[in-house]
Amino acid sequence: MSWSSGKDSAYALHLARSQLDFQDLEIIGLLTTVNASADRVAMHGVRRELLQRQAASLGLPVQVIELPHPCPNGVYEQRMGAAVEQARERGVEVMIFGDLFLEDIRAYREQQLAGTGLEPVFPLWGADTRALARQMLSAGVVATLTCVDLAKLPIELVGRRWDASLLAELPEGVDPCGERGEFHTFVSDGPGFTAPIQHRAGEVVERDGFGFADLLPS
Repeated sequence: MSWSSGKDSAYALHLARSQLDFQDLEIIGLLTTVNASADRVAMHGVRRELLQRQAASLGLPVQVIELPHPCPNGVYEQRMGAAVEQARERGVEVMIFGDLFLEDIRAYREQQLAGTGLEPVFPLWGADTRALARQMLSAGVVATLTCVDLAKLPIELVGRRWDASLLAELPEGVDPCGERGEFHTFVSDGPGFTAPIQHRAGEVVERDGFGFADLLPS
């Protein structure tokens, strides 16, 4: 499972574990990229300890790919390629993604996996994101905004819980799941978790046009 630490990954994992369409899949682990200098999940800004707590609650090991910051695309592709090769050596046949509708992102993933022996699978693909957001909340997904694009959202929203109240406040044109990069989340509970991930709010900072909320393990 390509794991971002956010809600879409969590719900895609849930569907891959529970729906009949995916009953032949055996999920063996999570794969996550981490900013090596900050020791946080890339873009989401989630501390490694919280990532590890997610994996433990989901009952899955997590493989971390450490990336420099900034990370040239060639370095990213080399390190991801090495991880894919290791996965194939272990008998892995499928990689699951939480992408929703961005055709260029899907095409890039398919291109990178072409010829590797790994098949990309997209359990959430094509879903209406407004309906999908309601479905996630009804299923018990609990998530917090850890990063917002300040060109699209006010910094006051970072650190807020992703819930019906927040969805009602989103400006016109902002995707309710943040699929165009408007925001990123940390999922602390939901289907498949054996226990919620306890955390508390830390510092909010602005950097490179984004607002980040530092969530602290508690």
